[in-house]
Amino acid sequence: MESIPKLPESELEIMSIIWKNPKNVICDHVIADLNNDKNWSKTTVLSFLSRLVDRGFLAVTKEGRINHYSPIIKEEDYLEKEGKSFINKMYHDSVTDFVATLYNSNNISQDDLHNLKKLIKKME
Repeated sequence: MESIPKLPESELEIMSIIWKNPKNVICDHVIADLNNDKNWSKTTVLSFLSRLVDRGFLAVTKEGRINHYSPIIKEEDYLEKEGKSFINKMYHDSVTDFVATLYNSNNISQDDLHNLKKLIKKME
C-alpha cells in the first residue's frame, strides 16, 4: 500500500462524511452532515476540502459553479494504514496486548469477545 498521510481530526471528520456517501458530495452537503457542535463557516469547510484535494484524498470536478468531491483513497485503505500504525506505535505490533488492554480496562464487551473468538476460529 502506498504511503497514506495521517489526517488531522477535522479533515478526517470531513472524509468520514464523504466516505459514507455513494455519490459525489458538494460543500453544502458536508456542512449539513457535520456534528451540530461544529460551527464551521462555508469558507472553513471549503479550505478543508481544498487541502484534502491537495493531499490526494479527494478528486474534484466542477459542474457549473459547484465543486463535486469524490474520494480517491478508500476508507478501508485509510483505516488499515491507521490501524497498523496505531498497533505498531502503541503496542509494538502486538494485537494481543491491544485486546488485553481493552479487556483489562473494561472497554470491550462480552459480545465483542464472542465475535472475536468467532473471527479467530474462522481465520484458523
